[in-house]
Amino acid sequence: MAETPEEIQLPTRKKKPRKKAAWIVSAGATVAVLAVAAFVVPPMLAGDPIAAESSAAPTAAPTPAKTYAPVTNFYEQAGPPAGSPLTPVAPQTVTVSADKVGTKLSPTQVGLSLEATDLADPLLSGDNETVVARLKGLGKPVLRFGGNAVDRRFFWTSTGEALPSSYAGTKANPARVVGPDDFTRVNGLLEAADAYISLSVNLGDYNPDRAADLAKYGAQIFGERLLAITIGNEPNGFAPNMVLAHALRPNGYTSADFGKEAKVYADAIYKVAPNVPISGPGTYAADWASAWVDLDIKQTKILTFHNYPLTGCTTGLAADQPTMANLLAPDMHDRSINYHKTFVATGNAANMPIWVDETGISACVGGNETTKTHASALWSADYALGSAQVGVSQLDFHSSLITCKGGPPMSAVCFDGEYLKPTGEMQGRANYFGLSMVGTIGGGEFLKLTNDGGGLAYSYALQQADGSTTVVLINQNNPETAAQTKVTLKLPNIPATATMTQMTGTSYDSEDTSKIDGQDAAPGANDKRPAPMDFKPGQQLQTFPLTAGTVTVMNFKY
Repeated sequence: MAETPEEIQLPTRKKKPRKKAAWIVSAGATVAVLAVAAFVVPPMLAGDPIAAESSAAPTAAPTPAKTYAPVTNFYEQAGPPAGSPLTPVAPQTVTVSADKVGTKLSPTQVGLSLEATDLADPLLSGDNETVVARLKGLGKPVLRFGGNAVDRRFFWTSTGEALPSSYAGTKANPARVVGPDDFTRVNGLLEAADAYISLSVNLGDYNPDRAADLAKYGAQIFGERLLAITIGNEPNGFAPNMVLAHALRPNGYTSADFGKEAKVYADAIYKVAPNVPISGPGTYAADWASAWVDLDIKQTKILTFHNYPLTGCTTGLAADQPTMANLLAPDMHDRSINYHKTFVATGNAANMPIWVDETGISACVGGNETTKTHASALWSADYALGSAQVGVSQLDFHSSLITCKGGPPMSAVCFDGEYLKPTGEMQGRANYFGLSMVGTIGGGEFLKLTNDGGGLAYSYALQQADGSTTVVLINQNNPETAAQTKVTLKLPNIPATATMTQMTGTSYDSEDTSKIDGQDAAPGANDKRPAPMDFKPGQQLQTFPLTAGTVTVMNFKY
């Protein structure tokens, strides 16, 4: 998709008839250098300096040095906190290669996972400018509708049926009826925000025909914006368990049992919407992935799974508790990525896309040390990029449309207003801004790099379709106490121009203080951004200081 930067060509001389030039090519790391061998003197001119001089080829004019436009607008980076006891950070060296990793960042990489009942919320409309703006701030996001609601409180009807009495919810999470008019309203939102959608059908209340009816209207109304349909949500939790009291299947319900039911659903959906892929199994159990891969259905399949790394409320393990120490532990980065690699290997072997269509730091109820904090924003950006680099092509952070006041604190977005009385103005929480930094990249192919030093720091690089290089530096050092890091960045080519955007926060545990370029909004357009600090056009090696607790996205054009 992206092009390799063009090699620099030195001028060549014209050849005389019957004479051939011998060329010696030496390939460097980024520039091919051409050395021209001297012409061989013909025998009849040997010993005749006058004749030899007159017959020699003219000397080529030297290549003029390339000139670069002067930089007049540098990024004004926030410095370290005044008066704080600054802890030194080891210098960081990042060397970006022209070689590709083999994975891509999708334009639809980051999205939001919502409850299926949220489809009935009138605030999800193309007329709601704040919702449109927040979605645009994530790039071209996917809205995934599923969650525990889909199998317990979600009732689809295209004929105006009333909500069955067996469907029960709570004041905060009511049971809801959803129909074609809701789809039409949500499609207006998708069009206004240039977003996409993934739907789920109710498997808990077994009814393949009703699921097919939903798929038919979904395909008709959403068209190409409908990326997939999922059959149920977390079927590995359908049997009685300690987390959800409302069991949907008896003890002993297995992946094989789910496969039999899913096939009946898929066959019914295929009759009315054959071109819509089916995603699944949407579980948090890795051993269900192989059963999904082996499931014989007619539609294209997508392998999906869920991951909440710090859900100690269910595992009981100390390393799984949602604490600040666990969130920022170096092995937290590795364990999340390694967990994803298991599914990626299974999906790649079956030539299937791999999605994490429901995720977040923790699925534990209520707030904890990590929720709404700047540390969660730093983690979310790294988690999203690390997942993409190993082969996950979509990541949906589970969120809620309940009010910010009293609503789930892990949600990336929420509405202003008193509890359960939203004003309609959507806000982004800290983790939203971390995801927005990833969404602003807009895609690309991951490049290989080396990262040395920098303390708690992670780096990513991508080649864009226009040949430019995007570098992402995630500095997770403590923004209250860590000194700036001296960064030396070696690029795969010689840059002519560069731009920069940066997310900052005042401390790890500060709530709702994360900002992008000092604003409570997504980054501006790339061509409107200033150049990185100390950027020097025409130099492959760039050096600059980097403030702690930041996510920085730089783009270099050659």
